[in-house]
Amino acid sequence: MPAGHGVRARTRDSFSRPFRKKGYIPLTTYLRTYKIGDYVDVKVNGAVHKGMPHKFYHGRTGRIWNVTKHAIGVEVNKQVGNRIIRKRIHVRIEHVQPSRCQEELKQRKARNDELKAAAKARGEKISTKRQPEGPKPGFMVEGATMETVTPIPYDVVNDLKGGY
Repeated sequence: MPAGHGVRARTRDSFSRPFRKKGYIPLTTYLRTYKIGDYVDVKVNGAVHKGMPHKFYHGRTGRIWNVTKHAIGVEVNKQVGNRIIRKRIHVRIEHVQPSRCQEELKQRKARNDELKAAAKARGEKISTKRQPEGPKPGFMVEGATMETVTPIPYDVVNDLKGGY
């Protein structure tokens, strides 16, 4: 028989519930507050069939553009041919989770603001730009002795007899 081309084709592993995470869905999933502009990760929960996104969007990160009673609208980038289209999909809240993609950026911004405030109090100006690591510093090797190695001449006749 030919392979199926259904909406949930080839999702046996990707839509399955994780190990020891089967059963009821925790209440935090439903009690979370999502706002327009938040980043969310689309992660399909195979136990809930309603409001399930297409398998393409599983694992994608997008921004919320609409909030309804049971679902949220997520704007996700999709590459089609040679262009990237912003697709707007509605997904039930069981299939999304808050993204951590902005976490490091927010921490760095707060740290930079603290550094700038401290520098301003001292009366100097600092650069908060990230710098590449650069090469490791050089060092001198101590206690190394020089040893001259002389090659042994190759003897064809003895080699043919079977060695020395």
